[in-house]
Amino acid sequence: GNTLLTLFSNMLTNLNLTDMETCYKAVRGELARGLVGELTSDRFGFEPEITARLAQRDARIYEVPISYAGRTYAEGKKINWKDGVAAFWHILKFNLLA
Repeated sequence: GNTLLTLFSNMLTNLNLTDMETCYKAVRGELARGLVGELTSDRFGFEPEITARLAQRDARIYEVPISYAGRTYAEGKKINWKDGVAAFWHILKFNLLA
């Protein structure tokens, strides 16, 4: 699911990210302060929104590798297909409808 979301986001932002949903974003203070009044999303809308907003400002985005071990539902994983649909909608919303 995440691979498709990243591909879709890359197509609309003209970026070449390997993981749009990584959740680790470091942004220059000046740029971050400029985004404060614009960001409206939470949960799975935040990553597509901030990625789109940064791409719209031609911000340079560098990916830094991270280690990640996914959890199973028994271990407390809470994400399901509805979260993927919401993320897909937010990618559309912030890249084509904004």
